[in-house]
Amino acid sequence: MEELALTRTEARPVVLFVLGQGRSGTSALARVLSLCGAALPAEVRQADAHNPRGYWEPRATLVLNETILRRHGSAGFDPSLRLLEDGAFEPDEKAAWTAKIGDFLSGLPQAPLVVIKDTHVTALSDLWFEAADSAGLDVVAVIAVRHPQEVIASLAAAGPTTPELSSALWLKNTLLAERYTRGMPRVFVDYANLLDDWRREVSRISRAVAIDLHARDEAEVDEFLAPSLRRQRCSGPVSERFGTDWMSAVYEAMRAAACDDPWDSSVLDRVFEAYQVSEHDFRTAFDNSRELWALGADRAYSNSLLYRLSVLKMIRAPRAMVNRRRGARA
Repeated sequence: MEELALTRTEARPVVLFVLGQGRSGTSALARVLSLCGAALPAEVRQADAHNPRGYWEPRATLVLNETILRRHGSAGFDPSLRLLEDGAFEPDEKAAWTAKIGDFLSGLPQAPLVVIKDTHVTALSDLWFEAADSAGLDVVAVIAVRHPQEVIASLAAAGPTTPELSSALWLKNTLLAERYTRGMPRVFVDYANLLDDWRREVSRISRAVAIDLHARDEAEVDEFLAPSLRRQRCSGPVSERFGTDWMSAVYEAMRAAACDDPWDSSVLDRVFEAYQVSEHDFRTAFDNSRELWALGADRAYSNSLLYRLSVLKMIRAPRAMVNRRRGARA
């Protein structure tokens, strides 16, 4: 993974990316930022039963990102890190996707600050950041943080997602959001803190990424961030998965970052490296298993086993006969 050294320049407009795992308050963050001065792209996704206050993500980015992911055997619900592997994108292909993203960015509102929220961007951040820089935009990031048990419950309420998959997705997207934004203006925002005091959190964002954010109508923000917006609540310990401390280690670091407390990025490096190795090896094993299943190798294996048993029987038969003859002579 290449780290882009993106720094702020006063002369260029700013694109603010809201990153992190879905159901972590990314939609609420995007809307609050838009009510505090950031422009939204055209044609954002409308509200539904799963997100009654709206998603605030542009339909165009959803289509584009889902196309990129599908072309590379991935999806928004893919917990793998396959797109980080060598050769995942050929140079010409990467340039073509970056150009398509650039086409979208060229159609953004003519404003000093635009907010883009699409959780698919997290896994494709290197493409988006490179395209934004080439388009003459400064990039800053707001990373959504939420207790993983709340995210798991929220994903389960939205669809048939197991705690195991939800945990893996939370790990992947939290780790990638932090890793891709190193060396650039960024800030971590805890969803619970945003609901508790959005004015404090907006002020934190302004200071951290050096942008001017002010609500045009504070009552409108208050009304939007109704207490009912947080339908999943958990203040207990993090449930560990995968036989490791990955979940709690990452959450503790992210929660500290969202409170402006000291935190150790080497903890995230450790988890990321372990996750990447384990995920790759298990994925390779499972892919091989599915290939063998598709080829009917289970039947071939059974036939091979029967063949080996029959050969072994033929080898043992003469020995048994000799032993019987010796017994008769005795």
